[in-house]
Amino acid sequence: MASSTRAAAAPSERLLAAAAKLFPKEGIRAVGVDRVLAEAQVARASLYQAFGSKDALIAAYVDRQDELDRANYAKAVAGMDDPADRLLALFDLARTTANKSRFRGCLYLNAATEFPDQKHPVVAAVARHRGWLRELLVTLLSEAGAHDPEPLADRIQVIYDGAVAGSKLNRSAEPIDTGRTLVTEILAEHTERS
Repeated sequence: MASSTRAAAAPSERLLAAAAKLFPKEGIRAVGVDRVLAEAQVARASLYQAFGSKDALIAAYVDRQDELDRANYAKAVAGMDDPADRLLALFDLARTTANKSRFRGCLYLNAATEFPDQKHPVVAAVARHRGWLRELLVTLLSEAGAHDPEPLADRIQVIYDGAVAGSKLNRSAEPIDTGRTLVTEILAEHTERS
């Protein structure tokens, strides 16, 4: 049944699914085009017709993961009224993701590390995700009554980034839990929760 479902999916979707399976486990640059094509069960022409290049497929993969992360976040906070709780939910989702991925780290940080050229399309895809995250933090902090939400959002984003990177290095969710605790303290000090 799975193979017939795979065969029925458009080549672009199969390529994105293959990328989502292979890239986080093995690294983006380590996985060659032939490996992606074999996993997706599509011809080389399908890759170039759908995306134009492996680089464009990589950017599309990062964008797809961003869409999924935004949807997972929206689902996780549905019904939450408190903006501070919605902000802390980011750490809860990061913890869940870290455990599920066996502490392979943040896919955006991993992608940015593999592609240091600021003109590479994956860098723009990573920037779109990070822009959404920062905008979300500023909005939630504003809703929570923070007096100066933009610099506070910058501080929280640094804590979040460090927590997720630390979980990869420690192979543990403990840094994410520590980051959540630090942000809880910041929220208590700088928002109407105080």
